[in-house]
Amino acid sequence: MSGALSGLLVADFSRVLAGPYCTMLLADLGAEVVKVERPGAGDDTRAWGPPYASSGEATYFLGVNRNKRSIALDLRADAEVARALAARADVLVENFKPGTMDRLGLGHEALRELNPGLVYCSITGFGSGAGAGLPGYDLIAQAVGGLMSVTGEPDGPGTKAGVALVDVITGLHAALGVMAALRHRDETGEGQRVEVSLLSSLLSALSNHSSAYAAAGVVPRAMGNRHPSIVPYEVFQAADRPIVIAAGNDRQFQALCAALDRPDLARDPRYATNAERVAARESLVPALDAALAEGTADEWFERLTAAGVPCGPINDLAAAFALAQDLGLEPAVELDGVGQVANPIRLSATPPSYHRPPPALGQDDTWLREILDR
Repeated sequence: MSGALSGLLVADFSRVLAGPYCTMLLADLGAEVVKVERPGAGDDTRAWGPPYASSGEATYFLGVNRNKRSIALDLRADAEVARALAARADVLVENFKPGTMDRLGLGHEALRELNPGLVYCSITGFGSGAGAGLPGYDLIAQAVGGLMSVTGEPDGPGTKAGVALVDVITGLHAALGVMAALRHRDETGEGQRVEVSLLSSLLSALSNHSSAYAAAGVVPRAMGNRHPSIVPYEVFQAADRPIVIAAGNDRQFQALCAALDRPDLARDPRYATNAERVAARESLVPALDAALAEGTADEWFERLTAAGVPCGPINDLAAAFALAQDLGLEPAVELDGVGQVANPIRLSATPPSYHRPPPALGQDDTWLREILDR
């Protein structure tokens, strides 16, 4: 079965996470992705271990590079080969420091002369203007972009998310931008430049927090696992382990109180509406905690879910994968003995496919030269 993006050639000059995540999504959907890597070393993440798979390869690299080919090019010595690849490509993705590709003769303006239909996607940390010299690391973006200021306990230091979330979000924005530019090219035959940055992507993804500042001048602060605008919407302690409850409306709160055998809380005028519950958080939460301490997390998960109350225990990744499997979501696939996280997109006619394991460095050098010689 052909993928939705079959026939597209993507020249992937990116490395680490945001760019490779973007190009893996395109590859899963059928695009032919050619990963350009440094001779002898390759993508930085090839050396980012432990952990390692049974093959000895870093799981970090394996997680974002399936379905790709790999070629090893010195972008100075092999600049003409790189330009020839770009001239054939439909999409180019790069995340070098701004100005690097221009100095190599591989910038957007130079390649547009060779290939007017090229969709050229640049991923930066802080844009190509005044922020061009700032290092584009996820941790830095989480810090200066405000994410760490709203993560963690109220009196604690800023806390980063447990994964390089800004890189992943930026990769998603890059993939969406590429698809929009390809749609425009379908209509006009013209390529264009797509630019995304870690900082702008994060500010967009901060969603209600960013809106609170942009629309009302409110600067949100860290609240631990609490929500600034909804109560109860946080972590509670059951008899054996924590459980999360997210009662997002009055009906769900009433159902929660009934399931906890605390109908008096639903009748209490202090808790009648969400706005009143937010104001009375400090008295309501201990009462809920005391009720939840009477049962285990699994017992409450079953009982509250049956009552229509959104909730769930705090799982580790092993339990999370098991849950997804039990729900029929097929969260993992295997490629030549290498475990992979499945693409989350479901398409009824052109679903993602898994046809090529993450490549060895330079394994497709000969293939590229054959393609360019045609």
